[in-house]
Amino acid sequence: MKLLLDFLPVLLFFVTYKIAHGDPAQAAALATQSLGFLTAGGVFTPEQAPIVLATGVVIIATLIQVLVLMALRRRVEPMVWVSLVLVVVMGGATIWFHSDAFIKWKPTLLYWGMGLALLGGRFIWKKNLVQTVMGASMRLPESAWTKLLLSWVGFFAAMGVLNLIVAAQFSTDAWVNFKLFGSLGLTLAFVVGQGLFLARHIQPGSDA
Repeated sequence: MKLLLDFLPVLLFFVTYKIAHGDPAQAAALATQSLGFLTAGGVFTPEQAPIVLATGVVIIATLIQVLVLMALRRRVEPMVWVSLVLVVVMGGATIWFHSDAFIKWKPTLLYWGMGLALLGGRFIWKKNLVQTVMGASMRLPESAWTKLLLSWVGFFAAMGVLNLIVAAQFSTDAWVNFKLFGSLGLTLAFVVGQGLFLARHIQPGSDA
C-alpha cells in the first residue's frame, strides 16, 4: 500500500496532463473555473491549462498522501514532508505565474535535497543514512556501505541534472513522459544494479 501511495501523485499528474492535453480548450475552461482564483490574471490559456491542472491535482494528491499516512498512524518519512513542501511551493508558483518552469524544477530540488541529506549525514553527523535504514536487515563491510552511500548521492545528483536537461531541451509533453517513465525506469535500473552490488558484498549472518 505504501508503494501505491508513493506512486499515486506522479501517476495522477501524468494522467491529468494527458487528458487535459487532449482537449486544451476544455482544460482551459476547467482550469480557469477551478483554479483561476489562485492566479493573478484569473484566466488560463489552452497552452497553460494542461500543466496547471496536472499541478493542481498533484498538490491535492500529495496532501492526501500525507493525510492518509497520518490517519493510518504510519510514519511520514522526512522526504515525503520535503516533497509536500516543494510541490506546494513550486506548484503554487506554477499556477500563480502561469509558468511550468517552477514545477519542472521540483524533481531536481527533491533529488538534490536527498543527495545533500545523505552527504550531510555522512560528513556532519558522521552517520551513513543508507546503513541506518538497511543495516538491520543485512551485514556489509564498512567500505561497501560507503560505496553504497556515494552511489546514491551520485544517482540523485545525476537525476537532478538530467531532469533539468529534459525540461530545458524538450517539450513539456516530453518532460511529463520522462517524469513518469524515464525517472521510474532509471530508478528501477539503478536499484537492480544496487542489488547486484549487495549480492557480491553481503556477509554471512545477514537476514537478507
